[in-house]
Amino acid sequence: MSRIGKQPIPVPAGVTINIDGQHVTVKGGKGLLERIVRDEIKIVQQANELLIDTHDESTKSSAFRGLFRSLINNMVVGVDQGFKKIMLVEGVGYKASVAGNILTLNVGYSNPVDFILPEGITANVENNTKINLESIDKELLGLTASKIRSIRKPEPYKGKGIRYADEHIVRKVGKSAGKK
Repeated sequence: MSRIGKQPIPVPAGVTINIDGQHVTVKGGKGLLERIVRDEIKIVQQANELLIDTHDESTKSSAFRGLFRSLINNMVVGVDQGFKKIMLVEGVGYKASVAGNILTLNVGYSNPVDFILPEGITANVENNTKINLESIDKELLGLTASKIRSIRKPEPYKGKGIRYADEHIVRKVGKSAGKK
């Protein structure tokens, strides 16, 4: 039995949830998110909370119950508060800038890399090295941050590259000169 799936999802004031069969729409102060849930899952709406239940008690249904409870909870939190991810650009001469929905990265290649931000993601850059990404969709935010990081992954010797602010890079020891 899923322990996460059993927990109710609190619905804050200002957030409205519309359930139309297997289609869930969550609307809040920051925007609107939609998702289609699997047939094994049924959603029960109460006064100020949602309960996720299954039609049968199989292991597969229980796993999906926990998954969709987390996904719908992320939708509710996203339209109410939003999500934020901070990335750091490290290296000599490495910098980032944003103009509209284009993030320009100078990360050691011969030409700057232009990354087009998907719709629903906003970015701003502080001190040319700190990228702040914001969105109401946690899944899209994580995917976008992962794509930006893959442009120049941090390397283990000097730590140069693009990394998450809470990521720790394990450093390796470089070559040592041998005795002659």
